[in-house]
Amino acid sequence: MKKLPKSQIEFEVSIPSAEWEKYLDVVSKEASEEFNIAGFRPGKAPRKMVEEKVGKGVILNGAAEKAVQKSYADFIIKEKIEAIGSPKVEVLEIEEGKDLKYKAVVSVMPEIKIEEKYVKGIKEINKEYADKKPQVDEKDLELELEKLANSRVKLVTVQREAQKNDNVEIDFEVKVDGVPIENGSSKKHPLIIGRGVFIPGFEEQVIGMKEGEEKEFELNFPADYHKKDLAGKPASFKVKVNLVQDRQTPEINDEFAVSLGKFENLEALKKNMREGMEHEALHKMKDEKRVKYIEEIIKNSQVELPEILVHEEAHRMLQEFEYQLAPMGMNIDQYLAQIKKDKEELIHDWEPQAQKRVISAMALKEIAKMESLEATSAEIEAEMNKTLQYYKKVKDMEKNIDMEGLYTYSKGVLENEKVFEYLEKL
Repeated sequence: MKKLPKSQIEFEVSIPSAEWEKYLDVVSKEASEEFNIAGFRPGKAPRKMVEEKVGKGVILNGAAEKAVQKSYADFIIKEKIEAIGSPKVEVLEIEEGKDLKYKAVVSVMPEIKIEEKYVKGIKEINKEYADKKPQVDEKDLELELEKLANSRVKLVTVQREAQKNDNVEIDFEVKVDGVPIENGSSKKHPLIIGRGVFIPGFEEQVIGMKEGEEKEFELNFPADYHKKDLAGKPASFKVKVNLVQDRQTPEINDEFAVSLGKFENLEALKKNMREGMEHEALHKMKDEKRVKYIEEIIKNSQVELPEILVHEEAHRMLQEFEYQLAPMGMNIDQYLAQIKKDKEELIHDWEPQAQKRVISAMALKEIAKMESLEATSAEIEAEMNKTLQYYKKVKDMEKNIDMEGLYTYSKGVLENEKVFEYLEKL
């Protein structure tokens, strides 16, 4: 077995003639079923006649392919090779009556070496964060209180002209060159005036309109509008106001705090919110510190990554990104059109980050092994049960769970947490 660059190995295998030649009849039968041979039912023609029909080389190569597939699988199991992806196979010798010889090159899980000096770097990070405590600025607390009050807004229908910050319900239609645009009309559409949801100038036109009033006006789409076919173009708008509502935001006082159900006064509410914000800030600081741990470990790690591992991770990142786009009402094709790239270009751009992700995952696993931080069966089972309890609430999800995959994921989550806890104590 020979080691090659980028965590690949090369090996040669010889398959005894008696072992690989048994596939000759199998391939001959398959060929006989595919090709009509006069005088014989499908699959029943003698091998010699099949060879004359399709060529002896076809039968030999077919048998070699099946023999190599079996031999390769047996070999990597026997030698405990952690192969990644499909091998590149080259048949070296193939002749009936002789051993079949082939060469295989395959990527394998790489070995990672972490230099001991990483510990010094981790200690420096811990020292940097030792005296840091999350502080909640009074202005930030006031902003959160305002958000909370805005979430408890009371809508009161009024018979007056619409104003900024009012909640209105409108029917609208948009046309360009006299033709309705795609998704350019809506009925009973909710709008808070002043939020800037529509193109510039639209909401200003709604201000001053009353319930039941209709209006037509023209505006230009912005030059940088996300839909390129509309960017910079003039459009005609037809709007009808169905409803005008005054947004009455509660005053932030003791009465407001009591209305939330579990607070005696405003100070009690502020205390609770401050504690929550401090807790959130603490978690943010913890995540920030852990990112620095990863950077320090990567800096002190040596590993040759197979290209396939990095490429697969970049594809995984693309899939994650697609999930993130969905709640924003955008798909990957729309995003790619905006940045003027295709998927392969995006994946190529992400490969440096994918490489870091792969190395960090391997490094955390290696530290867990080095420091005997492996999760116990009981811990893994408990973690799995948490996930299963969640999926029980989602219709038809529990029966589709890959238990082996869930086990591996749960083990990884637990061991990563153990490693981080270990690093925090250095």
